[in-house]
Amino acid sequence: MNQERPTLRAYFVTGLLIWVPLAITIWVLSLIVGMMDHSLAWLPDRWQSKALLGMEVPGLGVVLTVVVVFVTGLLATNFVGAGLIRVWERLLQRIPIVRTIYSSVKQVSDTLFSTGGQAFRQAVLVQYPRSGSWTIAFQTGTPVPEILAKVSPHMISVYVPTTPNPTSGFFLMMPRSDVIELSMSVDEALKYVISMGVVGPGVPAGAAEANRTQRKD
Repeated sequence: MNQERPTLRAYFVTGLLIWVPLAITIWVLSLIVGMMDHSLAWLPDRWQSKALLGMEVPGLGVVLTVVVVFVTGLLATNFVGAGLIRVWERLLQRIPIVRTIYSSVKQVSDTLFSTGGQAFRQAVLVQYPRSGSWTIAFQTGTPVPEILAKVSPHMISVYVPTTPNPTSGFFLMMPRSDVIELSMSVDEALKYVISMGVVGPGVPAGAAEANRTQRKD
């Protein structure tokens, strides 16, 4: 059986699949580097790269940001640094508006980045938004004891991301019996959600889209 030759449209789509992710990646990285370079504004004028080297060097802000984060983590792990952080947090807790914002952001960051956090611990299948309609979600932990006591002790907390932007979604508390655990990793599940079901586990993004385009043609 002869295999059909790819059409011009298939070639064009394949080229887009190569250049669009690369262009978006470069654009996002340039935004991040640009924001990090603004950290150089905290330095005195005599320490600026233009004063020292006679020219502005892109990327120095990234180096400064990484060094500041690393040194902060290094200091926070010893006794003196941990004490200073506790004093700083108690000070922030006394400021009404700042207290609310800081506490909320800190709780989320502690959950997401701490080694013992429970965020996105397991990819699961849930029926949403109605019975019989399935979507991928991520187990984030268990509800608080008050909710477990009033509803059921066999509940889990899940996050249902939206497509193609998984940073927005819905927080649901569901019976454990209504949730099906998946063997795919969290990264594979996120890729599957972002690609709107085109790129499954073990399937390269370009190959999946190119094959689908060729079948249509």
